[in-house]
Amino acid sequence: MKQYPQTITQKIIAKHCGKKYVEEDEFVLAKVDLALSNDVTTPLAIKQFYQIFDGTNKQPKIFDKNKVVIVLDHFVPNKDIPSAQQNKFTTEFAKKFKIKHFYYGGCTGIEHALLPEEGLIKPGDLVIGADSHTCTYGALGAFSTGVGSTDLAVVWATGKIWLKVPKTIKIVYYGKLNKNVFGKDLILATIAKIGVDGANYKTIELTGEVIKKLSIYSRLTMTNMAIECGAKNGIIEPDEVTLKYLQQVMGSKFRIKSLKKLAELKSDKDVKYSEIIEIDCSKIYPQVALPHLPSNSVNVKDLNKKIYIDQVVIGSCTNGWYEDLYLAAKVLKGKKVNPNVRCLIFPATPKIYQKALKTGLIEIFLQSGCIVNPPTCGPCLGGHLGILAEGEKAVATTNRNFIGRMGHTKSEVYLANPVVAAYSAIRGYICSE
Repeated sequence: MKQYPQTITQKIIAKHCGKKYVEEDEFVLAKVDLALSNDVTTPLAIKQFYQIFDGTNKQPKIFDKNKVVIVLDHFVPNKDIPSAQQNKFTTEFAKKFKIKHFYYGGCTGIEHALLPEEGLIKPGDLVIGADSHTCTYGALGAFSTGVGSTDLAVVWATGKIWLKVPKTIKIVYYGKLNKNVFGKDLILATIAKIGVDGANYKTIELTGEVIKKLSIYSRLTMTNMAIECGAKNGIIEPDEVTLKYLQQVMGSKFRIKSLKKLAELKSDKDVKYSEIIEIDCSKIYPQVALPHLPSNSVNVKDLNKKIYIDQVVIGSCTNGWYEDLYLAAKVLKGKKVNPNVRCLIFPATPKIYQKALKTGLIEIFLQSGCIVNPPTCGPCLGGHLGILAEGEKAVATTNRNFIGRMGHTKSEVYLANPVVAAYSAIRGYICSE
């Protein structure tokens, strides 16, 4: 096969199916480095996993107990009897198969923050997760994408997955960032530009001078929301920022010897993209995505009326990092949450919670009248700890604002960054200062 220039996504997939080159739209069987699931998706995968072995006279066997990750994060602490039964079922399975990376109880956190923090993701990895926001790990130079529970069960049994090699859209971010504009605003503006289905089954490769200057946490926020424009995955070439973060979370386990090896994980210069989109970031201001799609994003300053709110949620796998809590705390310090607003804080992991406690952020939140919650996905999917009633409006740093996403079908969710969320909590209406 003649070899052509490849994108970073093609290079990673090719490596994992034993080829030097893969073509766009080619179907391949690829080896998986990490297989992730949570308390919602694991039970179905378990049932499908056992069915694979029915009638084979073979004992059910996990392909590699060290490459399976199960995180109980959506309905924890158990919100009701069904969730308790579900988590008991999952816990018994994890213990039976001696799953090394099983997170529950006091060690659990929101999965897409927890895995990077635990040093489980490396550049060049191929990660499959039974959760649509598995695309988060592209910020670390991994190919990561979400699948269904049945697909995950097959990965557990075989260590492999069928993939169609995606075409790649290159998005170049340039210009100077305005005040209080972060990765959340950039990705919301991007989704508004290309639409919720603008990148269906494609890679969005995030590049440009602005991306290089972003923190790893803003990058993780951006790749987290790649699925919100239909993308198969989002990815950013690893660089010095990536290396510093990996050294921080992995320590001596991080064995990539130099940036030279990391630099190999980039798209070839003469590669042909399906599309190249350039975005002038100097025209982007703090964003708010209006109901009921992330693509309904506009500059907060362009709102033509005050939108009064009932609830603010700061946290989630999108914006529950320490950096996000710090930004919110800076706004809230010495001020009070509006008496008509419930402001909920969700640190993404126990380590983030602990750091926020040690550095005084939790005290700031409590003194301002916020409700500080344990790490959980609860309110983001309308599960618990923050359900909206009919007619209520919420500003959330989460990633989706579909109809009924956080509660009643006649409630409304507005997506924004932590600074906008904090200011809105104080004022009682959506604002960015």
